[in-house]
Formats: sequence, C-alpha cells, structure tokens
Amino acid sequence: MRGHGFLLANYVPGTSLVHRAPLALKFLLVIGSGLLSFLIVDWRISAAILAVLCGLFLATGAGLKRLWHAVRPLAPLLLVIGLFQWWQLGGPTAGRIVLNILVCVVAASLLTATMPIQRLLDGVVHLARPFKRFGADPERFALTIGVMLRSIPFIAGTFADVRDSAKARGLERNPRALVLPVFITSVAYARQTGEALAARGLGEAED
Repeated sequence: MRGHGFLLANYVPGTSLVHRAPLALKFLLVIGSGLLSFLIVDWRISAAILAVLCGLFLATGAGLKRLWHAVRPLAPLLLVIGLFQWWQLGGPTAGRIVLNILVCVVAASLLTATMPIQRLLDGVVHLARPFKRFGADPERFALTIGVMLRSIPFIAGTFADVRDSAKARGLERNPRALVLPVFITSVAYARQTGEALAARGLGEAED
C-alpha cells in the first residue's frame, strides 16, 4: 500500500525559528489559516499568504521536494474544483478557493514537519486540559488526532492504488471504479482500527 507521507509532511529535525516556535503558536497558525480560508475574498491575498507559508516551510529545511509531496496528491482534486468553480463563478473566485485549500494544507504540513508526532499529541493533551472541566477528555482527543494522522496517508495511498489499477484496465473515467473500492477499503480499515483500539481498551468511555 502506498500513501506514506501523503498530504502532510513528515517531521524533519532542525533548529529553525519555526522548529523553536511554541506549539500553541503553531496551532494558532493552522487554525488561523483555516479561518482565513472562509474570510479572504481576494485571490491575491490568498496567493500572498500561501507564498509566506511556503517560504516558512522552506526555511525549516524540509525542502521543496517534501512541500511538493504534501501538495501533489491534491492536484487532480484541485484541478477539478478549480475548473468547476471557474465555470460557475469565474476565474478569481476559483483561484481564491484553490489557493485557500493550499494555504490550509501547507500550514498543517508546516506543523507536522517541525514537530514530532508524539510531541504533537502530548501538546494536544496539554492544551486541552483546561477543557476537562467542561467534560472534555484530552487523551481521547489526542488519540483521535493520532488515528486521523495515520488514516489520511492510508486512504490517500488506497486512492492512488485504485486509480492506477483502474487506469490499467481502461476505467480511469469510471467514477464507480474509483470511488467504490476506496470506500470499501476505508470502511474495512476503520473497522480494523476500531477493533484494535477496543482490544486494548482505548477510546472507551469510563464508567
């Protein structure tokens, strides 16, 4: 199964300013990028923010190749979204939507490229502790993020394998040949993950 490293960049050790930045500040960067994707109405602003984030990513020493690997799996989807929005709403709006998606992906990749996953999850637990008084479970929240980070590359790799298989059979234009196998495999993977967690007593509510 391919897909290792899809969508989010793997951790790269370093001493850059972004590496040394507090985790809370990095979280704010990711959350702020997500909020901006709803607020920005000018594609030029989106392009400027994306350029800044790409510059920060390259400043970490992660390299252009990792940045491209984080974005490449989205290229076909972004092309479809861009063309559809261009047809419906025009070029500037299509450009803004595509650029805002890239802003979110690069911001998230900036976080995962400068923070080991275990430290990231420990930081999530620490940041979520103040919400325990409202009934939140920081450990379960971190577990959810860990499962998500593990699942995204698997599902992306499944899609790549299914697409190559469909292309070899001349079915690359058949949506059913692409979507159905990915859906079935993803559901099976989710069930296996749930059973593995249950067998270890993880993710279950306390009495």
